[in-house]
Amino acid sequence: MGKIPPAVRTVPFPASSLLKNRQAVVQSEIPNPPPKPHRFPNKTPKKNAPQTPKLPTISFTSPSLSDAKTLFNSLVNSTPADLKFHNSLLQSYATVSSLDDATSLLRHMTKTHPAFSPDHSTYQVLLTKSCYSPDPNLAAVRKTLTLMATEGFPPDKATTDVAVRSLCNAGRLEHAVELVKEFCLKNSPPDSVTYNFLIKHLCRTRTVSSVNGFIKEMRESFAVKPDLVSYTILIDNVCNRKNLREATRLLGLLGEDGFKPDCYVYNIVMKGYCMLSQGSEVLWVYKKMKEEGVEPDMVTYNTLIFGLSKSGRVKEARKFLGVMAEMGLSPDEVTYTSLMNGMCRERNASGALELLEEMEAKGCSPNSCTYNTLLHGLCKAKLLGKAIELYGVMKAGDVKLETGSYGTFLRTLCRNGRVAEAYEVFDYAVESKSLKDVVAYSTLESILKWLKKAKEQGLAV
Repeated sequence: MGKIPPAVRTVPFPASSLLKNRQAVVQSEIPNPPPKPHRFPNKTPKKNAPQTPKLPTISFTSPSLSDAKTLFNSLVNSTPADLKFHNSLLQSYATVSSLDDATSLLRHMTKTHPAFSPDHSTYQVLLTKSCYSPDPNLAAVRKTLTLMATEGFPPDKATTDVAVRSLCNAGRLEHAVELVKEFCLKNSPPDSVTYNFLIKHLCRTRTVSSVNGFIKEMRESFAVKPDLVSYTILIDNVCNRKNLREATRLLGLLGEDGFKPDCYVYNIVMKGYCMLSQGSEVLWVYKKMKEEGVEPDMVTYNTLIFGLSKSGRVKEARKFLGVMAEMGLSPDEVTYTSLMNGMCRERNASGALELLEEMEAKGCSPNSCTYNTLLHGLCKAKLLGKAIELYGVMKAGDVKLETGSYGTFLRTLCRNGRVAEAYEVFDYAVESKSLKDVVAYSTLESILKWLKKAKEQGLAV
């Protein structure tokens, strides 16, 4: 139950009071909907107002070049020389034709309609097409770039960006790297946006050492240096791989390059230590932020509280509720759920219930994760009565069950001889679409098989 998902629909009434007095759950009345805002009538357009002619939308389905030319010829006299329209037409044909035929259509368009003047964006349609060509090298791309230069449109930063993005999206990452180096040799290096886009894709598929090698080569051979966004991408990548030693090294390099880590970067590193349940290091990142004059935000405190709670330092985590208040930040459902999760790990489900009451008293509504965390904790603490009450609240509020809490709740019910209620929980899980039918059924089936086997062997359940 350590993963904190986004907040979802909350129960429309407080749960803590129901758990205290054990009264039946009653559906609260739904307030009357607010009146619809008055809709003013549309203004009548002036009679003499100029009307922009609506250009036809062309969608090619046949790769036939002759058919494409015929269609274009039929539109020449009735269509103005609108660059956007002509680019759209060329784009539509390029999606169903070969690169050579798309190039031929462009030549036909400029020859038969001299008023049409292509620009960089027109030739970038052909460039995108060439990037998706199934050739084993960059022959098609180089051919298109040569055509662009011949027509007076040499590669610029926008061209580089189109080529790199298209190659990456086509799964040709190695070719994207190769082309970037060629552009650098031709004094057309990528801008920071394109460079960081490429780094992000490299991080998804390459090893850390390979990505570092590429960055080193770009720095030393072409004077292309990473910026703060680059380092943020790299640090996020190694933290997700739980390589916090590399993250620390990158923080040092970031400083050497003249950049100061911002709150977002520190939050990423803190998240990485949370994944490893290293509470001391989580706290170290927080203190380092303060020392560097970086103001923690809501994400910082939620990550810090989650990390400390996960590593068994709940009392220490609770102290930061006061720190948040001093900073003018109000704990949200993620904050409280993290603390409850830590309490339940310590078998202090009763304390988690008290925190639920405190949470609702301060006007913070629990979410699905909150309820599932508590349900799981109550079952683990053998507080079945409270768990059943909480389940009633969840059911009345249409809160979905999560896989972990669902399985734990079923197992607890069956252990206590309440198999009929377990079947009812299964029905709710299916009806509410909490889980896929096969998952809900297989979980119940495996628990019942386990229960039967335990009884046959005379084992305590």
